[in-house]
Amino acid sequence: MQARTQLRGLVELTRPGNAVMAGVLTFIGAFVAIGVEAFEVSGAWDAPVVQTAAAVAATVFATAAGMAINDYFDADVDRINAPDRPIPRGAVSERGALVFSIALFLGAVGSTLLLPPLAIAIATVNLLALAVYTQWFKGTPGFGNLVVGYLTGSTFLFGGAAVGAPEPAAVLFGLAALSTVSREIIKDVEDIAGDREEGLTTLPVVVGARTATLIAVGALVLAVLASPLPYVRETFGAAYLVVVVPADLVMLYAAYEGFDDPSASQRHLKVGTYLAAAAFILGRAAVIPMG
Repeated sequence: MQARTQLRGLVELTRPGNAVMAGVLTFIGAFVAIGVEAFEVSGAWDAPVVQTAAAVAATVFATAAGMAINDYFDADVDRINAPDRPIPRGAVSERGALVFSIALFLGAVGSTLLLPPLAIAIATVNLLALAVYTQWFKGTPGFGNLVVGYLTGSTFLFGGAAVGAPEPAAVLFGLAALSTVSREIIKDVEDIAGDREEGLTTLPVVVGARTATLIAVGALVLAVLASPLPYVRETFGAAYLVVVVPADLVMLYAAYEGFDDPSASQRHLKVGTYLAAAAFILGRAAVIPMG
């Protein structure tokens, strides 16, 4: 029973939904870069398939590692803000979480060995940022949110770089980074009590919850205004607009909710993010190859 409890706790540390979603974003980055035709291969070991699979695995391992190491460093804060997480409730020891995160980081490193140099460079920067995020960046007003925004957006760039074509994923990087910054600020608004008690100088602690929420809304509005760019640049077809418009509306409503209910706002921002991801896939699939 104890082993099962610990195993469950270790899985929870990785936030498996977030880790898998990050892997999906990396796949989308590769898919947008080279299109479905590049994956129509006769052999399972053709380069685009291998490189995409390696990039997705590296992203899942790295995201899971980052989540686990974050819980290790945040154990005291989580006893206030999130007492049901594995470490505060005693399912996993702090040492166990640290060792587990190191193993996951090693898995991420090993998965990058088959990738091109640019993808390895992106992975190196991201792994270092994940490893030191909680200690160096999380408590800095706004900058920690920007780091998380970069890390989320860079999954698209990583996917494109893995197959040798990062440029088509650049706009998606910007859109994802802005929407993630918005969600992270609203999350900090929700956690303001515990962060203030622990002496963390997050953006809401420094400027106040309402001002921080206004900044979050501003970042999201920029993302929404920029969302037609992939269609305008002819990276995506018209199917993209059909799905991304509802995604934009959901995220704008979620941002508005952030003033009164940060928890609901975060949930709905995630729904909007999933819709946007579907828009990226459908939009790219709808582009008819030329020639």
